[in-house]
Amino acid sequence: MVSTPPAVNRPGSVADKRRFYEGVAGGPKRSAPTALRNREPIADTLADWLPTSGLVLEIASGSGEHVVHFAARFPFLQWQPSDSNEDALASIAAWRAESGLPNVLPPINIDAASRDWPIDRADALFNSNMAHISPWAASLGMLDGAARILPAGAPLILYGPWLKDDIETAPSNLAFDADLRRRDSDWGLRRVEDFASEAGKRGFELTDTRRMPANNMMLLFHRQGED
Repeated sequence: MVSTPPAVNRPGSVADKRRFYEGVAGGPKRSAPTALRNREPIADTLADWLPTSGLVLEIASGSGEHVVHFAARFPFLQWQPSDSNEDALASIAAWRAESGLPNVLPPINIDAASRDWPIDRADALFNSNMAHISPWAASLGMLDGAARILPAGAPLILYGPWLKDDIETAPSNLAFDADLRRRDSDWGLRRVEDFASEAGKRGFELTDTRRMPANNMMLLFHRQGED
């Protein structure tokens, strides 16, 4: 589970995830200690789940540390970071510039809950640590957007703390869930089964789950149908 952050005022959107996980790293760059800890285990799973070529859209890229790490690990893929917060977009751009990686595209502004995404196709979509610190509408919006831009067979990959009916929830995750709901009634750990049900309505099938360190999980969905 991610460490419980200090109390903050009630924020209203996923853009406020930076208050939970990030600190200033010099200039516009921000740094998330959790991203530094979890990026290698996530990358190991992505190695099994990502396509062999194409464009990966990351929703809610936050500080930008994940995307540059994954781009270095998977140079055969193009990476499109995004966020809806201006500070996050500046941080992503700074990390991208410092990395010099040619397969990281300039960050774009995407509000997951909005229907107006400035991208019309990707070969995979990745998101980490958004569902529990944003309104449910943001998760549904991400599913709607994924259904618009992903072709049949493409993966939708999520990472974070999740609740699952057949897995006993760790006490630390229960405490984290209670703390999130105290901060904002629209926040809280989501059930895999609820998300999978909504994904199914949009043409996605949950094809794999993987338990990760610190009581997190990764979920793999595939877009069904034919292009």
